[in-house]
Amino acid sequence: MNDRLEKQYNDFERAYENLRTGAKEAKTELEIDGVIKRFELCYETSWKLIKTYLEYQGIICKTPRICFKEAFNNDLINNVDTWLKMIDDRNLLVHTYTFEQSRKIFEHINEEFLNAFKNLKDTVKKRLSKEN
Repeated sequence: MNDRLEKQYNDFERAYENLRTGAKEAKTELEIDGVIKRFELCYETSWKLIKTYLEYQGIICKTPRICFKEAFNNDLINNVDTWLKMIDDRNLLVHTYTFEQSRKIFEHINEEFLNAFKNLKDTVKKRLSKEN
């Protein structure tokens, strides 16, 4: 296995576990804000993992949107619409943050995004173990 790909996977897995734990335990406003920041990190590491994995397969993609579509086409993710929604939510957080939007995104994290990240983690782990 490629060292860069393994590092990307490990970084993503750590970010996912931190997000999952935080989302499960968040009760206060400060803790919810921390989960939202963890989502941003998990999002960034997930698309870099996808980009690197696809490069390893000979598929070059330059943006998250293109990478997510290619990941769907290559069965790395199972719902491209959820991943495209992540792009929109992440952009809202970075460019037009409001308290109300952040709480809606916290709901999206718990209702959709955690499952999408878990699916990616499990799929890539399974594929990497087959290659070793």
